[in-house]
Amino acid sequence: MDKLVLFNTEQLKSLLNKRPNESKFGEHVAVLPAVSNIYEQLINLDVEFVIIGLPEDVGVYANYGKPGTSAAYEATIKILLNIQSNRFTNARKTLILGHLNFEGEIEKLNQLDSTKKKDISKARKMVGKMDTYVASVIHDIVKAGKKPIIIGGGHNNAYGNIKGTSLALNTPVNAVNFDAHSDFRSEEGRHSGNGFSYAYSEGFLKNYFVFGLHENYTSASIFKTINNSKCVDYNTFEDIIIRKKLSFKSEMQRALKHVSHNPFGIEVDCDAIENIPSSAMSPSGFSVNHARRFVDFFARHKNAKYLHICEAAPTPGNESQVGKLITYLITDFIRANAS
Repeated sequence: MDKLVLFNTEQLKSLLNKRPNESKFGEHVAVLPAVSNIYEQLINLDVEFVIIGLPEDVGVYANYGKPGTSAAYEATIKILLNIQSNRFTNARKTLILGHLNFEGEIEKLNQLDSTKKKDISKARKMVGKMDTYVASVIHDIVKAGKKPIIIGGGHNNAYGNIKGTSLALNTPVNAVNFDAHSDFRSEEGRHSGNGFSYAYSEGFLKNYFVFGLHENYTSASIFKTINNSKCVDYNTFEDIIIRKKLSFKSEMQRALKHVSHNPFGIEVDCDAIENIPSSAMSPSGFSVNHARRFVDFFARHKNAKYLHICEAAPTPGNESQVGKLITYLITDFIRANAS
């Protein structure tokens, strides 16, 4: 666990903006005192949710994508800690664990040239090594009986989330993915576009549902692959929003039926949300409120084991908006579990 940097009380105090007669979320969250024996500390804590940041964009780079996803965690924490603490937000059930430090990997990334195949190969090898740290921390959180809320980084981290959860529960798990892309690309070295295909081929992922695929950005070969699999199902954004052949609510129910018989993870890719700064920002997509309804709906099921919010890439001037979006999704997940 040498990559884990704990969130501490000094950081908490520096980020809190207290106001008279108000109680802020950050005033009631838990933090850990020491980085050793994470599992033993967590199992004895009276919390249900553990927030962990993955500030990296190595997986996005390795998939020829636009970097910037490393900034999402910091943008979110500043907002989350300063929302109101009340009967709706359940701050006392939440622990801010900290983040995995991938600064060394990002420094190496800055020395690479994405137009060179050998440098892309180097980045993909880095992602493979980073997977082990993600899987390890998620394993400890889930094994301790808590629900991880994972923020930031690329969708490459879905692999570590799934693997860690599967190993902790000693069973293959399912996943539902709110995404414009399937992230089911070939096993060509790890990157943000094949976290689910790797997890599936290695037996950690069983049933997988992609919610809202964009028809313009899904290749014929990927459609062929997922159409030929009994374990993978999907719908398209165009069928739901443009042609209105399918309803958003009924498709959520269909997706839940596909994944809920086993423990499952909730994956939210910010690329799927219209005009949100992300690694593949789109002018056409689901609304923020669609994303919130999606999280609320799936989080209410007893077999929902984690929430992963990824691919957001805030830039100077819009950090607050990105932080607010992710904070809404976090609190929706917490509220739904508490209902």
